[in-house]
Amino acid sequence: MHEAVVIGGGPAGSRAAELLARDRDVLVLEEHRESGTPVECAGLVTDDVIGLSGVRPEILNVLYGANVFFPGGGRISVRSGWPKANLIDRADMDRKMAWKATDSGAEYRYNERYISHKVADRVTVESTNGAIECSLIIGADGHSSKVAMSLGTDNGPREYVRGFQMDVRRTYEEQDMINIRLGSEVAPGFFSWEIPFGEYVRVGLCASWSAGPPVGYMRALLKASGLEDAKVIKKYSGKIPLGGRPKTYGERLMLIGDAAGQVKPISGGGLYPAFRSADALKETADVSFGSGDFSTKAMSSYEKRWKAAVGGEMRNGYRLRKAYLKFDDEDFDRACRVASRESVRSVLDEISLDRPSSVVSQMRIRDMARFLPVVLRAIL
Repeated sequence: MHEAVVIGGGPAGSRAAELLARDRDVLVLEEHRESGTPVECAGLVTDDVIGLSGVRPEILNVLYGANVFFPGGGRISVRSGWPKANLIDRADMDRKMAWKATDSGAEYRYNERYISHKVADRVTVESTNGAIECSLIIGADGHSSKVAMSLGTDNGPREYVRGFQMDVRRTYEEQDMINIRLGSEVAPGFFSWEIPFGEYVRVGLCASWSAGPPVGYMRALLKASGLEDAKVIKKYSGKIPLGGRPKTYGERLMLIGDAAGQVKPISGGGLYPAFRSADALKETADVSFGSGDFSTKAMSSYEKRWKAAVGGEMRNGYRLRKAYLKFDDEDFDRACRVASRESVRSVLDEISLDRPSSVVSQMRIRDMARFLPVVLRAIL
């Protein structure tokens, strides 16, 4: 019998497996043929995320800022003197994290899919290859987590956004800046991106679920970015859970990563909150293995721990997202005029991609007063 079974060999599952396998017998079930496929991420991460991953992925480009384009033609450029983000090979990161977990003692079984599990005095996991017994199950099976839904049909995220992106052959002159576009024509309910890396550009967008499939907005994005005739190298698609899940634990069970809804609501990035939550998962597991208590009450301390680490940023981020969803194109253009002021832009220059909502606390009162009418007009 294994001590822990992790469902999902992506970065969240591999980080959890690596930490647990230092002291425990850990098995990872991954339904795909290898970690890192399929890719469903833009691959934009901070130095902090790379440090928390414990590996060194291939870095395709380093970005220092962003050009933000508004529906009415306005543009704001924000740039920092230090790197804002790295464009990484996400498949490479996932593979290296799985290798590191294996080095720590975790066993990986690929092409094996989780079907269900039952809890008694232990956990019995049913997979496509039969039954597996363990003391603890970790749900790291992504945005449509079956493990999460075992806690109830009402345990879904508040919302999903859908994404679509392509790598195209084109060289941008400005290699250290990402282009972001807002508005109903290219990315209703979210935003689009153009990330340069040498002879290529990663161009994509996310949109609210109610807006329909994001591929329908790609033509407008390609036209706006001047990439209509660029040769397409790869295509990617996926969906992102936002707003968290009501419950991230159960008897002999913990969820992590997208399966737990541990995603930044403003950017849709999930690696930073997942990696921060992995330590909380390890601490909770250690206590339970030490006491032999894997009850729902014992597992609930996991949610308290991870929310102490990243819950505040996620709550604040979702409040900002709800306000953002009220904006129409005219509101975005009004916000552009306010944000163009030097006192506001200087704050935006130093924004942290891992803690974006912190920018609000850094703004001066008179700058907040200028933004307030825009927000109220959108909401009311």
